[in-house]
Amino acid sequence: MSKDTFINRYFATHDLGLSAALLTAGYPLDHLDRAEPTKIKFVFERDEGMDTIVQSYWNDSLKLSLLSFFNSTKVLKNRIHSQEV
Repeated sequence: MSKDTFINRYFATHDLGLSAALLTAGYPLDHLDRAEPTKIKFVFERDEGMDTIVQSYWNDSLKLSLLSFFNSTKVLKNRIHSQEV
């Protein structure tokens, strides 16, 4: 898959907080990319509205349930540690 095709189809980030926010906002995690030995990349299928959520996260204006956000963070950490190679 070309880089342009990947960017148009997926959104990827190394940021755990942003990934938890996307998960809490209803965007399911597509997969974890372990290509880099010291970093995990969280990959989500790109969807309309996702860029708005990402921008709101970075602008500190995103409103989410804190309990749901915390639970999403735990889910992502469990995924990281349960799929170790």
